[in-house]
Amino acid sequence: MAVITYREALNQALAEEMERDPDVFLMGEEVGVYNGAYKVSKGLLEKFGDMRVVDTPITELGFAGLGVGAAMTGIRPVIEFMTWNFAILAFDQIFNSAAKMRSMSGGQFKMPITFRGPTGAALQLAAQHSQALESQVAHYPGVKVVVPGTPADAKGLLKAAIRDDDPVCVFEGEMLYNLKGEVPEDDDYIIPLGVADLKREGSDVSIITHGKMIHTALQAAAQMEKDGVSVEVLDLRSLRPLDTDAIMRTVAKTNRVVLVEEGWAFGGITATIAAMIQEEAFDMLDAPILRVTQADVPMPYAKAMEKAAKPSVELVIQKLNQVLYR
Repeated sequence: MAVITYREALNQALAEEMERDPDVFLMGEEVGVYNGAYKVSKGLLEKFGDMRVVDTPITELGFAGLGVGAAMTGIRPVIEFMTWNFAILAFDQIFNSAAKMRSMSGGQFKMPITFRGPTGAALQLAAQHSQALESQVAHYPGVKVVVPGTPADAKGLLKAAIRDDDPVCVFEGEMLYNLKGEVPEDDDYIIPLGVADLKREGSDVSIITHGKMIHTALQAAAQMEKDGVSVEVLDLRSLRPLDTDAIMRTVAKTNRVVLVEEGWAFGGITATIAAMIQEEAFDMLDAPILRVTQADVPMPYAKAMEKAAKPSVELVIQKLNQVLYR
C-alpha cells in the first residue's frame, strides 16, 4: 500500500470515482482553479474540465440547492464546503430538501449527493470557524454521516459516500489533511457505511470515539499502557448509520466506557451513545459512563484558552482513571 496524506487520499477517491462514473461532478468555492481551499481537488480541473469541476460564488445555500436539484435528475454531485461552519447557511437544503426528498416523494426520487468539508477546531480560528457540527447533522433522519480519522478511512468512506443513493455528509478533520498513512490503491477499495473499526484492542476499559479524536484516544491509551492498563479504542467512523453491534461488543468486553467527541456535550453524539448503552447494556457496566467533550463555550481565540477548551489527552486519561476507580 502507498503511504499518502489524508488530503491525497480524498483526492484519489474523487479522481477514481469521477473516472469510474461520468455522472459524478464536484462543485464548491475555489475547487477548480485554486485546487480547493485545502487542495483536496488538486489537478481535478485539468483532468476533468470545468463542466465537472465547478467553481461557485460564496453562496452555500445556492450551490447546495443546485446540487440537490442535480441529484434529483440522477447524477451524482459532490458538494465541497470550504468548512462545515459555512455550511450552516445551507442547512435548509441539506435537512429540508436532501434529507427528506426520498421519503416525501414516496421513493420517486433518489438523492445521490455527497456534502463534504473540514470540521472542528484547527489553531486559533476562533468561535465561528472551530465548530464540530456532525452531531447536529446526524440529528436528522434521511442523512448519512461519516467522520474518517485516517487516510485509509478517508478514501474508503468518501468513495462509498459518492456511490450511495442517499445524501451522505462527510466530515473531514481540519487538522488531519497532512496526516500520512497507508492507503489501498485498489480502485474498488470501499469502506461500507455504518461499520466501526477497532483501532486498538484492550481489556480493561473502552474508549468510543470518532474522527480526529481517535488520535487523542490512542495517545491516551498508549500512556495508560505504561501503567499496566489495557485500553480498547473503537472508532465509530460512521455516525449514521451507527454500528451499535460494535459498541455493544466492546462494552461487553471491558464493562467500562469513556466516550470522547470533539463537539459540545449537550445534545452531542456521546449523549446519544451513552443513552443507548444505558438502555441496552446497563447490566454489563461496572462503572458509570464518562464523557470527554469540548468545554461548553464558543471556542476562544486566545491560544491558552483554546487549548483549555479542547478535549485533551490529559483529560481522557483523567476520565479513564476515574472510570477504573484509580
